[in-house]
Amino acid sequence: MAENALREMMQHRKVKLGHLVAEFATPGIGHILKAAGCDYVFFDMEHSGFGMETLKNALRFFEAADLPAMVRVPSHDTHFIARAMDMGVEGLIVPMVGNIEQVRRIVSAMKYHPAGGRGVALQIAHDRYRPGTVADKFSAANNRTVFIALIETAEGVGNIDAIATAEGVDCLWVGHFDLSVSLGIPGEFGNPAFTAAMDKVVAAAKRHGKSLGRLVGNVQQGIDMYGQGFDFVCYQGDIWLLYEALADAVGKLRESCKTEGGR
Repeated sequence: MAENALREMMQHRKVKLGHLVAEFATPGIGHILKAAGCDYVFFDMEHSGFGMETLKNALRFFEAADLPAMVRVPSHDTHFIARAMDMGVEGLIVPMVGNIEQVRRIVSAMKYHPAGGRGVALQIAHDRYRPGTVADKFSAANNRTVFIALIETAEGVGNIDAIATAEGVDCLWVGHFDLSVSLGIPGEFGNPAFTAAMDKVVAAAKRHGKSLGRLVGNVQQGIDMYGQGFDFVCYQGDIWLLYEALADAVGKLRESCKTEGGR
């Protein structure tokens, strides 16, 4: 796997398709997603309960499968960001990004000198345990890692131009559910206030040349989002995809067996 795979993806606006993992951090998950055609994985630590040891193992699974990984940490706290980076995170997703001050703190926590103030630990997981000079290590790590700002509050939408142009921000990601809640219209994705907020984020991404991402629940929504300007399309999550497929099959089987057998 190219060590700057996500950064390279963010240099163009062709569609990149991924999948969210929030439950099944198993040894084969990377190979399954890769075989299915995924370009990347969105690994969620915010809502999954996954800890750092699970993250470290999962990143090795994804590396073995040649699958670039984005990781959503639980919060802005430096100890989450710094530890995740040391585990080898390539794409850092941080929730609830609302203003330029938050962006600066996040970038400082994830980047080495001179781009930030990240604590130094070398020849560990993030640099694949290889030796090298400090200068080369700092440069490689800073170039390899990308920051995906999760825009999911009214504050974030209001400050979207400042966030999009901030040093270190590589991609904007819309958190649609939390954004609807922040706007006071939970789950009302057709509400004019929500669509206006979405339009503002999309326009800022286009204006400032940033990649744009979003989770989608079905194929048609993914097509529609790509048409609007979202180049990182994350199709479904492992829990929901398994549930939908299994519930559909079990329901059909149960109904058919009742009809056929009369029992």
